[in-house]
Amino acid sequence: MSNSELKLKAHLLRRAGFGSTRSELEALSDKSYEEIVEDLLFPERFPDLDEDYVDRYNPDASYRDAHPSNSGKWVWRMINTKRPLEEKMTLFWHHVFATAWYKGEHTPSQLAQVEAFRKDGLSDINTILNDLSKDPAMNYWLDNCENHATQPNENWGRELLELFSMGVGNYSEDDIKNAARAFTGWTFEQPLPLYPYGNYETSFIYNEDDHDNGKKTFLGHTGNFNGEDIIGIICDQTATAKFISRHLYTFFVEDEPQVHTWSIESPRNPKAISQLMEVFTESKGDIKTILRFLFNSDFFKNAMFKKVKNPAELVAGTMKIVGKYSIIPEVGESVATLYSKTSVMGQDLMNPPTVEGWHTGQEWIDGGTLNERVNFAVDQFNDPDAPGIKDILGRLGNQINSRDLLDKCLDLIGPLDVSNDTYQALKKYADAVGDIDLHIEESQKENINKITRMIQLIVSTREYQFA
Repeated sequence: MSNSELKLKAHLLRRAGFGSTRSELEALSDKSYEEIVEDLLFPERFPDLDEDYVDRYNPDASYRDAHPSNSGKWVWRMINTKRPLEEKMTLFWHHVFATAWYKGEHTPSQLAQVEAFRKDGLSDINTILNDLSKDPAMNYWLDNCENHATQPNENWGRELLELFSMGVGNYSEDDIKNAARAFTGWTFEQPLPLYPYGNYETSFIYNEDDHDNGKKTFLGHTGNFNGEDIIGIICDQTATAKFISRHLYTFFVEDEPQVHTWSIESPRNPKAISQLMEVFTESKGDIKTILRFLFNSDFFKNAMFKKVKNPAELVAGTMKIVGKYSIIPEVGESVATLYSKTSVMGQDLMNPPTVEGWHTGQEWIDGGTLNERVNFAVDQFNDPDAPGIKDILGRLGNQINSRDLLDKCLDLIGPLDVSNDTYQALKKYADAVGDIDLHIEESQKENINKITRMIQLIVSTREYQFA
């Protein structure tokens, strides 16, 4: 496998998943880039994760009412999954259809929503929006349980149009009102009381007696519409094709302005958005078809390191390289710690700050979060006995000259491209270290520590924060 091919496959696995180890990249040497894309698009070709081990070592994670442990278990899935795009799309839809734990504090419904995103994430926009509209967590989050035939509540109808499908400026207030009427009676079964055993599961209920059966006019269409009819009309709109295409571009290709500015901020790559819209329309919003085009496009292939990693990507990707939190956890590896790592960096999984989700790109970075991000990466590469670091040491060999030390470490960590200024700064350390011979027992430990520090310097760079 050529170096350019290696870099392209690594880029694909960073964006369509959570990165890869060198062993994982090498295992794909016999597959073309296009074949890897197809494997990603059909996750059912690969076994799902067996969660028995993580539940055994983390009993809280098997209790569906424990928010931190279950959020951490999700990061554990990101690290270990053989279906990376499935998990990446779960994270994508969680961001787009932001639903937070803090309002209802009902973890079972949050987990059920994440599981629905995992099941539906690669289907089509009609299926995804219909299942979302029947989701108890969303129903409560946006008050559709308070949406009655005699007293409509417009919160869900408004956000469905503004933030989940079409975007600002593509509908009227009357459209919102009539959308709300169409979803009256869509509610959920009241779960059993919290005490003494914790929260119970709940499910969608359609209360026909509480549904407004009158005629409604929505986006130029008139009829006795229900919620499914409204979603069908939404999915046929050019505005929906553009809105979802822009979300996919922002998440998978390069950082864009924040979603609340899209009505006034043009896309950075209008041609790419137009192409995605065309595929969206022709495929009737089939996500597999859209992503197949996106991953095989030149604009995707040419976008290496143009996105700031979100905290989940940073944590999961780093843990993959280091070899921690694998299928069978080491003693003391609590998945709740994974939750705390992403949370302190600004991404509290299953608990986004608003219905708008998280602000992304460079807004992931401020004085506090940057410090947390750098310290996290450096800390993970502090143990020479970690499986991933031992693998890197083995690949470096027993004799490493100063000229190769930096280049080989950059290659094995990514391959990671860095600016000339960064490279020269790192090279000063490599030159100071000099040639390393791990055969010499008396200096072996010291020399291993020198290599480890080289890696720590690399992951502390600005470039390591980009996918």
